Amino acid sequence: MKNTPRSKSYDATVIGAGIIGVSAALALQGRGLSVCLMDRQGVAAGASQGNAGAFAFSDIEPLATPGILRKAPRWLFDPLGPLSIPPTYAPRITPWMLRFWRASWQDRYAAAVTAQIALMTLSRAALERQISDVGGAPFLQHEGQLQLYEGTAQFAASQAGWALRRAHGIAFELLESPEAIADIQPGLAHQFTHAVFTPDWLNTVNPLSWAQHLARTFVNRGGTIETQNVVDLQHDAGTVTLQTEAGTVSSRKAVIAAGAWSHQLTRQLGDRLPLETERGYNTTLPAGAFDLRTHLTFGRHGFVVTKIDGDVRVGGAVELGGLHRKPDFRRAKFLLDKAAQFLPDLDTSNGTQWMGFRPSMPDSLPVIGPSSATPNVIYAFGHGHLGLTQSAATAELVADLATRHTPAIDLRAYAPSRF
Repeated sequence: MKNTPRSKSYDATVIGAGIIGVSAALALQGRGLSVCLMDRQGVAAGASQGNAGAFAFSDIEPLATPGILRKAPRWLFDPLGPLSIPPTYAPRITPWMLRFWRASWQDRYAAAVTAQIALMTLSRAALERQISDVGGAPFLQHEGQLQLYEGTAQFAASQAGWALRRAHGIAFELLESPEAIADIQPGLAHQFTHAVFTPDWLNTVNPLSWAQHLARTFVNRGGTIETQNVVDLQHDAGTVTLQTEAGTVSSRKAVIAAGAWSHQLTRQLGDRLPLETERGYNTTLPAGAFDLRTHLTFGRHGFVVTKIDGDVRVGGAVELGGLHRKPDFRRAKFLLDKAAQFLPDLDTSNGTQWMGFRPSMPDSLPVIGPSSATPNVIYAFGHGHLGLTQSAATAELVADLATRHTPAIDLRAYAPSRF
């Protein structure tokens, strides 16, 4: 992959080579455009390599649910909880939290669910098209997901959400005994008395391998990947010019898909968007650590256990702490210790810890749409923990906007102007 842009010109330049950017570059190329994909670190160097590898199409409820702000004081005093805010970061994140609170009101919540369902429906179909296009079947595993509950009360409280999923055609099976759960996944602690199994849940065998496969396909079809940091962005009639340390790149269209760093570029165009950073932690254990047969979700505890190339990855939770704080790997260890309680046969030795930045908007919806400054710059970021899930659909929508085709869904709910 090249490192010498100097002065070059393309039909489109995509800034950010995470799963959103790689997918967008491939989709733009598929519309006949010459495309440069640019990233300061390289393909899938951030959250796109260390996530749980899940295409979570059934996750249609936003994080900002009605009544969630009643829990906020507890977040400040529980640094290892499933959703935490470091106390020293609280003043800085207050404006974002106010928007998050407003998004949890019933009217905004209902609208966000509707928008999420539309994007998820498109995402499932778009992923099928992407898999067919790139020969991606070997990179996928179809093992379903178990959402686990401790006791009847916790299980009953979840049923409204599952009824919502049923109404939108999501298939699942209710399991109401440890024995029924063990038929799908042996080895769980008996405190998990109930579960819901989603058989159509899909994972990639490794999110890094999947992103790299898409990138190789893009290059093999004539695309260009540059490892450069964009330091300035200018636009005039019909041209977007990007300044890097090594020179300039100009194009008719540019896509900002730089994840948690995207707002640093949008500000140069006058768009100050409320993008915050979910810092996610995990530990990946070597193959043989546990006989994992399906993706496990411990929703109340904010983490999952998933299979990555045969290894076992334990991770999740949300730490709203920005881009510059040092990682607090106590969180990764805390999740691993919990996993050991819930999976008594789990071998927690020889694990590799990781922390990554997930770009998060207060209403849990991504930003997909043109800049207020020019229609030639398109935004595609802010997917939170659903970047992999929604990547193929976002790519198709970006390509529609860039080539002036009518998008498959109404984009007003994801527009930058909503803020």
